[in-house]
Amino acid sequence: MDYKKKFPIFIEHDVHYLDTAATSQKPQEVIDSIVEYYENYNGNPGRGSHALSIESSGIVNSSRITVKDFINAKEKEEVIFTKNTTEAINLLAYSYGLEFINEGDEIILGISNHHANIVPWQFVASKKKAKLKYVHLDKNGQFDLDDFQYKLTEKTKIVAVSAVVNVTGVIQPIKEIIEHAHLKGALVLIDAAQSVLHFGHDVQELDADFLVFSGHKIFAPMGVGVLYGKRKLLEGIPPFLYGGDMIEFVTEQESTYAPIPNKFEGGTPNVEAIYGLQKAIEFINKIGYDTINKIERELDLQALFEIGKLGFVELYHADNVDRVGVIAFNVKGVHSHDVAFILDSYGVAVRSGHHCAQPLMNYLNVPSCCRASFSIYNTHEDIYKLIEALKKVKEVFGIWI
Repeated sequence: MDYKKKFPIFIEHDVHYLDTAATSQKPQEVIDSIVEYYENYNGNPGRGSHALSIESSGIVNSSRITVKDFINAKEKEEVIFTKNTTEAINLLAYSYGLEFINEGDEIILGISNHHANIVPWQFVASKKKAKLKYVHLDKNGQFDLDDFQYKLTEKTKIVAVSAVVNVTGVIQPIKEIIEHAHLKGALVLIDAAQSVLHFGHDVQELDADFLVFSGHKIFAPMGVGVLYGKRKLLEGIPPFLYGGDMIEFVTEQESTYAPIPNKFEGGTPNVEAIYGLQKAIEFINKIGYDTINKIERELDLQALFEIGKLGFVELYHADNVDRVGVIAFNVKGVHSHDVAFILDSYGVAVRSGHHCAQPLMNYLNVPSCCRASFSIYNTHEDIYKLIEALKKVKEVFGIWI
Protein backbone atom coordinates (compact mmCIF):
# COMPACT_ATOMS: atom_id res chain seq x y z
CA MET A 1 0.00 0.00 0.00
CA ASP A 2 1.37 3.42 -0.99
CA TYR A 3 0.10 5.49 1.93
CA LYS A 4 1.78 8.62 0.57
CA LYS A 5 -1.05 8.95 -1.95
CA LYS A 6 -3.50 9.44 0.92
CA PHE A 7 -1.80 12.71 1.93
CA PRO A 8 -2.59 15.59 -0.46
CA ILE A 9 0.38 17.73 0.59
CA PHE A 10 2.70 15.35 -1.27
CA ILE A 11 0.74 15.93 -4.46
CA GLU A 12 1.15 19.69 -4.13
CA HIS A 13 4.75 19.69 -2.83
CA ASP A 14 7.79 17.70 -3.88
CA VAL A 15 9.06 17.35 -0.33
CA HIS A 16 10.79 14.52 1.51
CA TYR A 17 9.14 15.15 4.85
CA LEU A 18 11.15 13.69 7.73
CA ASP A 19 9.69 15.80 10.54
CA THR A 20 6.64 13.88 11.72
CA ALA A 21 7.82 14.14 15.34
CA ALA A 22 7.18 17.90 15.06
CA THR A 23 3.82 17.50 13.35
CA SER A 24 2.27 14.87 11.12
CA GLN A 25 0.84 15.49 7.69
CA LYS A 26 -2.90 15.01 7.28
CA PRO A 27 -4.70 12.34 5.21
CA GLN A 28 -7.49 13.30 2.85
CA GLU A 29 -10.27 12.01 5.11
CA VAL A 30 -9.12 14.26 7.96
CA ILE A 31 -8.95 17.28 5.67
CA ASP A 32 -12.37 16.42 4.27
CA SER A 33 -13.82 16.18 7.78
CA ILE A 34 -13.16 19.87 8.39
CA VAL A 35 -15.12 20.88 5.29
CA GLU A 36 -17.79 18.29 6.11
CA TYR A 37 -18.24 19.77 9.57
CA TYR A 38 -18.68 23.36 8.39
CA GLU A 39 -20.92 22.40 5.50
CA ASN A 40 -23.22 20.14 7.52
CA TYR A 41 -22.95 20.40 11.29
CA ASN A 42 -21.63 23.78 12.42
CA GLY A 43 -23.31 24.88 15.61
CA ASN A 44 -22.21 25.72 19.14
CA PRO A 45 -22.31 22.44 21.09
CA GLY A 46 -24.23 22.39 24.37
CA ARG A 47 -25.47 25.93 23.87
CA GLY A 48 -28.69 25.54 21.92
CA SER A 49 -31.79 23.44 21.43
CA HIS A 50 -31.76 23.69 17.65
CA ALA A 51 -30.68 20.92 15.30
CA LEU A 52 -27.22 22.23 14.42
CA SER A 53 -26.23 22.70 18.05
CA ILE A 54 -27.44 19.19 18.81
CA GLU A 55 -25.54 17.80 15.80
CA SER A 56 -22.37 19.54 16.96
CA SER A 57 -22.82 18.21 20.49
CA GLY A 58 -23.22 14.73 19.04
CA ILE A 59 -19.91 15.04 17.19
CA VAL A 60 -18.08 16.02 20.38
CA ASN A 61 -19.67 13.11 22.20
CA SER A 62 -18.91 10.54 19.49
CA SER A 63 -15.33 11.81 19.23
CA ARG A 64 -14.93 11.48 23.00
CA ILE A 65 -16.10 7.86 22.79
CA THR A 66 -13.60 7.22 19.98
CA VAL A 67 -10.76 8.55 22.14
CA LYS A 68 -11.99 6.54 25.13
CA ASP A 69 -11.83 3.35 23.09
CA PHE A 70 -8.49 4.32 21.54
CA ILE A 71 -6.75 4.49 24.93
CA ASN A 72 -9.15 2.07 26.69
CA ALA A 73 -10.33 4.54 29.29
CA LYS A 74 -12.98 3.17 31.61
CA GLU A 75 -15.46 5.97 30.93
CA LYS A 76 -15.82 8.64 28.26
CA GLU A 77 -16.02 11.30 30.99
CA GLU A 78 -12.37 10.60 31.77
CA VAL A 79 -11.45 12.13 28.39
CA ILE A 80 -10.94 15.91 28.47
CA PHE A 81 -10.44 17.83 25.23
CA THR A 82 -7.72 20.48 25.37
CA LYS A 83 -5.87 22.64 22.87
CA ASN A 84 -2.75 20.43 22.86
CA THR A 85 -0.42 18.45 25.12
CA THR A 86 1.10 21.62 26.58
CA GLU A 87 -2.29 22.93 27.70
CA ALA A 88 -3.19 19.53 29.17
CA ILE A 89 -0.01 19.49 31.28
CA ASN A 90 -0.56 23.08 32.37
CA LEU A 91 -4.11 22.17 33.39
CA LEU A 92 -2.70 19.54 35.73
CA ALA A 93 0.09 21.78 37.00
CA TYR A 94 -2.38 24.51 37.95
CA SER A 95 -5.36 22.40 39.04
CA TYR A 96 -3.52 19.55 40.75
CA GLY A 97 -0.10 21.03 41.43
CA LEU A 98 -1.07 24.34 42.98
CA GLU A 99 -3.89 22.70 44.95
CA PHE A 100 -2.24 19.59 46.35
CA ILE A 101 1.55 20.04 46.26
CA ASN A 102 2.92 21.72 49.36
CA GLU A 103 6.19 22.97 50.78
CA GLY A 104 8.73 20.16 51.05
CA ASP A 105 6.88 17.86 48.64
CA GLU A 106 8.78 16.41 45.69
CA ILE A 107 8.12 16.36 41.95
CA ILE A 108 10.08 13.89 39.85
CA LEU A 109 10.72 14.56 36.16
CA GLY A 110 12.70 12.75 33.48
CA ILE A 111 15.81 14.61 32.33
CA SER A 112 14.66 13.77 28.79
CA ASN A 113 11.26 15.46 29.17
CA HIS A 114 10.03 18.00 26.66
CA HIS A 115 10.01 21.56 28.03
CA ALA A 116 6.21 21.39 28.17
CA ASN A 117 6.57 18.73 30.85
CA ILE A 118 9.26 20.63 32.76
CA VAL A 119 8.45 24.34 32.82
CA PRO A 120 4.93 24.03 34.35
CA TRP A 121 6.36 21.91 37.17
CA GLN A 122 9.16 24.41 37.74
CA PHE A 123 6.44 27.03 38.19
CA VAL A 124 4.57 24.83 40.68
CA ALA A 125 7.76 24.02 42.61
CA SER A 126 8.65 27.70 42.81
CA LYS A 127 5.18 28.75 43.96
CA LYS A 128 4.72 25.96 46.50
CA LYS A 129 8.37 25.63 47.63
CA ALA A 130 8.47 22.03 46.50
CA LYS A 131 11.58 20.16 45.37
CA LEU A 132 12.25 19.13 41.77
CA LYS A 133 14.20 15.93 41.14
CA TYR A 134 15.38 14.64 37.77
CA VAL A 135 15.88 11.00 36.82
CA HIS A 136 18.87 10.49 34.52
CA LEU A 137 19.35 8.01 31.68
CA ASP A 138 21.02 4.64 31.60
CA LYS A 139 23.73 3.70 29.08
CA ASN A 140 21.09 3.04 26.42
CA GLY A 141 19.50 6.47 26.80
CA GLN A 142 16.49 5.13 28.67
CA PHE A 143 14.89 6.35 31.90
CA ASP A 144 17.13 4.85 34.62
CA LEU A 145 14.88 2.82 36.92
CA ASP A 146 17.64 2.39 39.51
CA ASP A 147 18.15 6.14 39.71
CA PHE A 148 14.36 6.56 39.88
CA GLN A 149 13.95 4.18 42.80
CA TYR A 150 16.79 5.93 44.64
CA LYS A 151 15.13 9.35 44.23
CA LEU A 152 11.54 8.24 44.80
CA THR A 153 10.37 8.83 48.38
CA GLU A 154 7.18 9.15 50.43
CA LYS A 155 7.42 12.90 49.79
CA THR A 156 7.03 12.41 46.02
CA LYS A 157 3.61 13.70 44.96
CA ILE A 158 3.78 13.34 41.18
CA VAL A 159 6.07 11.78 38.57
CA ALA A 160 5.87 13.34 35.09
CA VAL A 161 7.60 11.51 32.24
CA SER A 162 7.53 11.13 28.46
CA ALA A 163 6.59 7.75 27.01
CA VAL A 164 9.06 8.37 24.18
CA VAL A 165 12.08 10.70 24.17
CA ASN A 166 11.30 13.23 21.47
CA VAL A 167 14.98 13.74 20.53
CA THR A 168 16.11 10.11 20.24
CA GLY A 169 12.91 8.10 19.90
CA VAL A 170 13.80 5.88 22.89
CA ILE A 171 10.76 4.18 24.44
CA GLN A 172 10.55 4.63 28.20
CA PRO A 173 9.52 1.87 30.67
CA ILE A 174 6.27 3.60 31.64
CA LYS A 175 4.61 0.52 33.09
CA GLU A 176 7.48 0.01 35.55
CA ILE A 177 7.62 3.73 36.34
CA ILE A 178 3.93 3.70 37.27
CA GLU A 179 4.28 0.57 39.40
CA HIS A 180 7.22 1.98 41.40
CA ALA A 181 5.54 5.39 41.86
CA HIS A 182 2.29 3.89 43.11
CA LEU A 183 4.15 1.88 45.74
CA LYS A 184 5.17 5.21 47.25
CA GLY A 185 1.72 6.76 46.84
CA ALA A 186 2.77 9.10 44.01
CA LEU A 187 0.67 9.91 40.95
CA VAL A 188 2.07 9.56 37.42
CA LEU A 189 1.55 11.77 34.38
CA ILE A 190 2.48 10.17 31.05
CA ASP A 191 3.27 12.53 28.17
CA ALA A 192 2.30 10.41 25.16
CA ALA A 193 2.69 13.15 22.54
CA GLN A 194 5.59 11.34 20.87
CA SER A 195 4.36 7.79 21.41
CA VAL A 196 0.67 7.53 20.58
CA LEU A 197 1.32 7.51 16.81
CA HIS A 198 3.62 4.50 17.18
CA PHE A 199 2.01 2.09 19.63
CA GLY A 200 -1.15 1.59 21.66
CA HIS A 201 -1.71 2.92 25.17
CA ASP A 202 -4.10 1.03 27.41
CA VAL A 203 -4.54 3.36 30.37
CA GLN A 204 -6.33 0.74 32.44
CA GLU A 205 -3.65 -1.90 31.88
CA LEU A 206 -0.95 0.69 32.61
CA ASP A 207 -2.90 1.96 35.63
CA ALA A 208 -2.02 5.46 34.43
CA ASP A 209 -3.28 8.33 36.57
CA PHE A 210 -3.01 10.90 33.79
CA LEU A 211 -2.06 10.63 30.11
CA VAL A 212 -1.86 13.45 27.58
CA PHE A 213 -1.30 13.79 23.84
CA SER A 214 -1.85 16.13 20.87
CA GLY A 215 -3.99 15.49 17.83
CA HIS A 216 -1.62 17.08 15.34
CA LYS A 217 1.04 14.44 16.05
CA ILE A 218 -1.34 11.65 14.94
CA PHE A 219 -2.70 12.94 11.58
CA ALA A 220 -5.39 15.15 13.20
CA PRO A 221 -5.67 18.94 12.83
CA MET A 222 -3.77 21.34 15.06
CA GLY A 223 -5.68 22.80 17.98
CA VAL A 224 -6.94 19.69 19.73
CA GLY A 225 -5.36 17.61 22.48
CA VAL A 226 -6.41 15.09 25.09
CA LEU A 227 -6.09 14.83 28.83
CA TYR A 228 -7.04 11.46 30.27
CA GLY A 229 -7.45 11.21 34.03
CA LYS A 230 -8.97 8.69 36.40
CA ARG A 231 -12.46 9.84 37.36
CA LYS A 232 -11.74 10.11 41.10
CA LEU A 233 -8.70 12.30 40.40
CA LEU A 234 -10.46 14.60 37.94
CA GLU A 235 -13.41 15.01 40.28
CA GLY A 236 -11.08 15.96 43.12
CA ILE A 237 -9.23 18.83 41.44
CA PRO A 238 -10.57 22.32 40.64
CA PRO A 239 -11.17 23.68 37.13
CA PHE A 240 -8.47 25.34 35.05
CA LEU A 241 -10.57 27.65 32.85
CA TYR A 242 -13.62 29.40 34.25
CA GLY A 243 -16.79 30.42 32.43
CA GLY A 244 -18.76 29.08 29.49
CA ASP A 245 -20.22 25.61 29.71
CA MET A 246 -18.13 24.48 32.69
CA ILE A 247 -20.64 25.87 35.18
CA GLU A 248 -23.66 24.29 36.83
CA PHE A 249 -25.19 27.31 38.60
CA VAL A 250 -24.01 30.93 38.86
CA THR A 251 -25.19 33.48 41.42
CA GLU A 252 -23.87 36.98 42.03
CA GLN A 253 -21.37 35.78 44.60
CA GLU A 254 -20.49 32.19 43.76
CA SER A 255 -20.77 29.35 41.25
CA THR A 256 -20.96 25.60 41.20
CA TYR A 257 -19.26 23.59 38.48
CA ALA A 258 -20.51 21.04 35.98
CA PRO A 259 -19.45 17.40 36.31
CA ILE A 260 -16.50 16.10 34.33
CA PRO A 261 -15.63 16.42 31.50
CA ASN A 262 -17.44 19.78 31.17
CA LYS A 263 -15.75 21.10 34.32
CA PHE A 264 -12.46 21.30 32.41
CA GLU A 265 -13.79 22.43 29.03
CA GLY A 266 -14.70 26.07 29.53
CA GLY A 267 -15.46 28.04 26.38
CA THR A 268 -16.53 26.97 22.91
CA PRO A 269 -14.56 23.88 21.88
CA ASN A 270 -12.67 23.44 18.62
CA VAL A 271 -15.28 21.08 17.24
CA GLU A 272 -13.88 20.75 13.72
CA ALA A 273 -10.51 19.70 15.16
CA ILE A 274 -12.19 17.31 17.60
CA TYR A 275 -14.04 15.77 14.65
CA GLY A 276 -10.75 15.59 12.75
CA LEU A 277 -9.20 13.77 15.70
CA GLN A 278 -11.96 11.18 15.52
CA LYS A 279 -11.28 10.66 11.81
CA ALA A 280 -7.52 10.46 12.42
CA ILE A 281 -7.97 7.77 15.07
CA GLU A 282 -10.24 5.83 12.72
CA PHE A 283 -7.52 6.16 10.07
CA ILE A 284 -4.89 4.74 12.45
CA ASN A 285 -7.18 1.93 13.55
CA LYS A 286 -7.86 0.99 9.94
CA ILE A 287 -4.13 0.72 9.16
CA GLY A 288 -3.14 -0.84 12.48
CA TYR A 289 -0.08 -0.35 14.64
CA ASP A 290 1.56 -3.51 13.28
CA THR A 291 1.64 -2.01 9.78
CA ILE A 292 2.75 1.39 11.07
CA ASN A 293 5.60 -0.19 13.05
CA LYS A 294 6.70 -2.36 10.12
CA ILE A 295 6.99 0.63 7.80
CA GLU A 296 8.77 2.78 10.37
CA ARG A 297 11.16 0.01 11.38
CA GLU A 298 12.23 -0.67 7.79
CA LEU A 299 12.86 3.02 7.18
CA ASP A 300 14.68 3.43 10.49
CA LEU A 301 17.04 0.51 9.80
CA GLN A 302 17.71 1.72 6.27
CA ALA A 303 18.48 5.24 7.48
CA LEU A 304 20.77 4.02 10.27
CA PHE A 305 22.64 1.78 7.83
CA GLU A 306 23.06 4.45 5.15
CA ILE A 307 23.96 7.26 7.56
CA GLY A 308 26.35 4.91 9.35
CA LYS A 309 28.37 4.59 6.14
CA LEU A 310 28.94 8.36 6.10
CA GLY A 311 32.07 8.97 8.13
CA PHE A 312 31.25 12.65 8.63
CA VAL A 313 27.91 12.15 10.43
CA GLU A 314 27.60 11.44 14.14
CA LEU A 315 24.59 9.41 15.29
CA TYR A 316 23.09 9.63 18.79
CA HIS A 317 21.77 6.11 18.89
CA ALA A 318 21.84 2.96 21.02
CA ASP A 319 21.20 -0.52 19.63
CA ASN A 320 20.06 -2.22 22.83
CA VAL A 321 16.82 -0.36 23.46
CA ASP A 322 13.39 -0.14 21.86
CA ARG A 323 12.84 2.97 19.76
CA VAL A 324 10.31 4.53 17.41
CA GLY A 325 11.23 5.91 13.99
CA VAL A 326 13.33 8.86 15.14
CA ILE A 327 17.04 9.41 14.46
CA ALA A 328 19.17 12.20 15.97
CA PHE A 329 22.40 13.15 14.23
CA ASN A 330 24.92 15.88 13.51
CA VAL A 331 27.31 16.56 10.65
CA LYS A 332 30.67 16.88 12.37
CA GLY A 333 31.82 20.48 12.63
CA VAL A 334 28.60 21.97 11.19
CA HIS A 335 25.77 23.56 13.18
CA SER A 336 22.50 21.68 12.95
CA HIS A 337 20.61 24.72 11.64
CA ASP A 338 23.07 25.02 8.73
CA VAL A 339 22.64 21.34 7.98
CA ALA A 340 18.85 21.60 8.03
CA PHE A 341 18.94 24.69 5.79
CA ILE A 342 20.97 22.88 3.15
CA LEU A 343 18.85 19.74 3.40
CA ASP A 344 15.76 21.88 2.86
CA SER A 345 17.29 23.33 -0.31
CA TYR A 346 17.32 19.76 -1.63
CA GLY A 347 13.72 19.13 -0.59
CA VAL A 348 14.46 17.28 2.65
CA ALA A 349 12.66 18.50 5.77
CA VAL A 350 14.19 17.66 9.17
CA ARG A 351 14.10 19.33 12.58
CA SER A 352 17.17 21.07 13.99
CA GLY A 353 18.09 22.74 17.27
CA HIS A 354 17.57 21.67 20.88
CA HIS A 355 14.10 20.18 20.20
CA CYS A 356 12.52 21.82 23.26
CA ALA A 357 14.68 19.53 25.39
CA GLN A 358 17.55 21.69 26.64
CA PRO A 359 18.06 19.81 29.94
CA LEU A 360 18.52 16.61 27.94
CA MET A 361 20.86 18.27 25.43
CA ASN A 362 22.94 19.72 28.27
CA TYR A 363 22.99 16.29 29.95
CA LEU A 364 24.24 14.72 26.70
CA ASN A 365 26.67 17.62 26.14
CA VAL A 366 25.22 18.15 22.66
CA PRO A 367 24.20 21.81 22.08
CA SER A 368 21.93 20.97 19.16
CA CYS A 369 21.32 18.29 16.56
CA CYS A 370 19.23 17.33 13.57
CA ARG A 371 16.34 14.91 13.88
CA ALA A 372 14.77 12.78 11.15
CA SER A 373 11.45 11.15 12.00
CA PHE A 374 9.41 8.76 9.92
CA SER A 375 5.80 7.81 9.31
CA ILE A 376 3.68 5.73 6.97
CA TYR A 377 3.92 8.27 4.14
CA ASN A 378 7.71 8.00 3.99
CA THR A 379 9.48 5.79 1.46
CA HIS A 380 12.94 4.45 0.75
CA GLU A 381 13.32 7.31 -1.74
CA ASP A 382 13.11 9.76 1.17
CA ILE A 383 16.09 8.05 2.82
CA TYR A 384 18.13 8.10 -0.39
CA LYS A 385 17.36 11.79 -0.80
CA LEU A 386 18.44 12.45 2.80
CA ILE A 387 21.78 10.71 2.16
CA GLU A 388 22.27 12.61 -1.09
CA ALA A 389 21.58 15.92 0.64
CA LEU A 390 23.95 15.10 3.53
CA LYS A 391 26.70 14.52 0.96
CA LYS A 392 25.95 18.01 -0.37
CA VAL A 393 26.47 19.39 3.14
CA LYS A 394 29.89 17.72 3.13
CA GLU A 395 30.72 19.38 -0.18
CA VAL A 396 29.52 22.83 0.87
CA PHE A 397 31.57 22.83 4.08
CA GLY A 398 34.58 21.08 2.58
CA ILE A 399 34.58 18.26 5.12
CA TRP A 400 37.43 15.81 4.78
CA ILE A 401 37.52 12.44 6.47
